[in-house]
Amino acid sequence: MANTYTQLYFHIVFAVKGRKNHISKKWKDELYKYITGIVTNKNQKLMIINGMPDHIHILIGTKPNCTLSDLVRDIKANSSRWINQKQLIKGKFEWQTGFGAFTVSQSGVNHVVDYIKNQENHHRKKSFREEYIDALNAYEIDFNSEYIFTDD
Repeated sequence: MANTYTQLYFHIVFAVKGRKNHISKKWKDELYKYITGIVTNKNQKLMIINGMPDHIHILIGTKPNCTLSDLVRDIKANSSRWINQKQLIKGKFEWQTGFGAFTVSQSGVNHVVDYIKNQENHHRKKSFREEYIDALNAYEIDFNSEYIFTDD
């Protein structure tokens, strides 16, 4: 649309079902490239992706016509299908139901990029559950801790 200018950034986080350590260092870069392709094919911009064996973080710049839930659904469905077709783990790979998505201002982009880049260092001090709950609290998102990560 002419004369429409936007900068919409989302920090997206989702976990392997049951928070199992299924994402191997051997093939995680290939997974990240595959996910980058999904995002690019949806005409959105993946700025950085990184994670741990049990979850990933993505910073995406989106256009106003992007439906975030649909984009994350497509990322999760296609990447899990890819992992299963390549038989990268024993058994069936699945992502956990749901995701976290947090808006990021232009002035906060570099901070989030650094945060995502340094996941291994960050998780020496804090579990994924602690990290996730801290993010929910920082963004003042109402949640019931009973329902955090319940679909093992």
